[in-house]
Amino acid sequence: MPNPTAAMLVIGDEILSGRTRDSNMHHLAKELTSHGIALAEARVVPDDRDRIITAIRALSQSHDHLFTSGGIGPTHDDITAEAVAAAMGTPIAVRDDARAILQAHYDQRGQDLNAARLRMARIPEGATLIDNPISAAPGFTLRNVHVMAGVPAIFEAMVASVLPTLVGGAPLLSQTLCVTRGEGDIAAPLGEIADRFPDLSLGSYPFFRDGVQGTNIVVRGSDGARVDAAMAELSKLMSGAE
Repeated sequence: MPNPTAAMLVIGDEILSGRTRDSNMHHLAKELTSHGIALAEARVVPDDRDRIITAIRALSQSHDHLFTSGGIGPTHDDITAEAVAAAMGTPIAVRDDARAILQAHYDQRGQDLNAARLRMARIPEGATLIDNPISAAPGFTLRNVHVMAGVPAIFEAMVASVLPTLVGGAPLLSQTLCVTRGEGDIAAPLGEIADRFPDLSLGSYPFFRDGVQGTNIVVRGSDGARVDAAMAELSKLMSGAE
């Protein structure tokens, strides 16, 4: 049985404008890979309600899991929670347990739980809260959609909270062979290996270092013996190409 698949939806004008560099996708991909879930697709959309709703519907229907990052804060442009509720046809309102978490957090700091902060307690009906040990404001899971903050430290903490609750497959293994040849020189033997090992993923990544042109060939798969076998054949073919 193939491993479950996941998609990621990164939400925020600041990502698309270049003001903020996204690191959450890289972190999520690594964590999902080790858990046996394949990150199969990723999209970035602006803080636009209709665009977010369209993306949520498409990605949640075509993958086992959808992770979102961004847009669950206290400001006017934090509209992810409302968009998720609309995409799923679910009512949304301030929830008592989320309010209690925020109230305790701000009481401890001597701050008011004002109307803006209370927006972060708006949770779609039927959702499960995702713990936020850093700034308290919870994320949530609604069906197969996991809604998380965009701040990297908080996002990573939320991923750590959610992953143990998900059923994964066999962890994906990878090995790398570095050759001092260009991709055009190794395309034919690489294609032969790909044809003989259709259950594995083979990728080639060119580099230029210290005036030397080369390619890193990466073999990925969940069966260690098959990865080893492909690497052995690849090494033989590449030594011939050299």
